[in-house]
Order: sequence, then structure tokens, then C-alpha cells
Amino acid sequence: MITRETVILVPGLLCDADVWTHQIAALSPLYEVIVPDLTRHDSLQGMAAHILEGAPERFSIVGHSMGGRVTLEVFRLAPDRVARLGLLDTGVHAAPPEELPKRQAMIDISAGQGMTALADAWLPPMVRPGLLIEDPDLGERLYAMVERMTPAIHRQQITALVNRPDAAPLLAEIACPALVGVGELDQWSPPDQHVPIAEAIAGSTMVVFGGAGHMAPMEAPEAVNAALLEWMARPVAG
Repeated sequence: MITRETVILVPGLLCDADVWTHQIAALSPLYEVIVPDLTRHDSLQGMAAHILEGAPERFSIVGHSMGGRVTLEVFRLAPDRVARLGLLDTGVHAAPPEELPKRQAMIDISAGQGMTALADAWLPPMVRPGLLIEDPDLGERLYAMVERMTPAIHRQQITALVNRPDAAPLLAEIACPALVGVGELDQWSPPDQHVPIAEAIAGSTMVVFGGAGHMAPMEAPEAVNAALLEWMARPVAG
């Protein structure tokens, strides 16, 4: 009996399966697709362990934003189980001191004013300039995704991010087929942040998604789908 390969799509900060809607549609006819729930843990390591508990023995995994950092923690914990690894709109550095007050300001908004107010402050720089006005349907989906979260979930995920390890030393250990992708207009984790990541992973492919900001899976779905399908078609060892 031939079983289908599994691909795990890991969402980012304040995101759920809706961030991967287009990719689920593109991948599901060919692969088993899992989107983990990252709302119950306050560490990247805890999130990674949760993913491993629900995953098959071997799988491919791609993470977006915070999900990219979780993906690297999955690899750190169980490198032999990872058939392919993908990182989208993310980073590998530990949190610098200047990041902490910015994160705290966002926590203060969600705790004091609620998730819609947080979306008002947080979403505009997360997408390409003008998108929330130009594409109100996509803007509505983005707002709804944030509003499905809670201030407690927001605090947990920020706690995980500010305590993140430096994952840069891990990159040289990645020998499986690897994809590094980023929105051309990503202001939070710009393309030039991804170049050294791709260079540090032997044989990796880097793709820049034209016209997209940080939410590339939703902003440039066809380009992201094409990159993921090509990545999943690459042969793996063993």
C-alpha cells in the first residue's frame, strides 16, 4: 500500500489555517496536509513538540513567520523525521533588545483595547502598502483571523517569540530539500534578511514573491503555491 506524503503548514503569529487556505487547496489533492494549532503554548519548543506529537514518522514542513521559527525548532528536535524544510517570511536571529518594547506595546493594545484595535495597529505593516484598502475582501479575512485570537493567545505567542533561540547555527545542519521564500515588499522580515539564510542552507532555493508583503501566502497565493509544489516534488533521501 502506497501512502501519501505529509506536509505540515505551520502558521505564524496570530494566524490559523486561513493563512494557508490557497496552499491547502493546491497541496491537498497530492499530499496529506496538516495545519497545527499553535495557540496553547508559550514557547517555540512547546509548539514544536506539539507538532511532533501529531505528525507521522516522516514529513515535510514549512513555516510562515513565527511558524518558520517553530519549523526550525521541529528540525532541532527531530532532524531525521524532516524530509523537506521550508521557511517563509521569517528570521533566525534571537530577539534584540530594541524589539522588546515594540512587542510590549502590541501586548498593551490587545490587553487594553481588544483584538480589533490590535489588528488596526498590527496589520497595515504586515501587508504590502495599501492592500487593506485595495483588497477589502482579503483585509476582512486578515481582520477575522486576528479577531479569532485572544489577548491571552497573543501574550503567549509573543512570550515564545521574545524568548526565541538564535537558530542561525542550525542552518548548516539542514541537508534536506529546503525552500526559503519571502514577499518582495515584506517590511518585517525583508528579502535581504533571507539571503544569508538561504546561503547557509546547502542546496536551498530562494524565491521572492513579487508584490507581496509579510503575508505572502495570502497576498501572492499562486506564486507561493508554485514554489511549494516544486519543493514538494524534489526527491528526498531514504
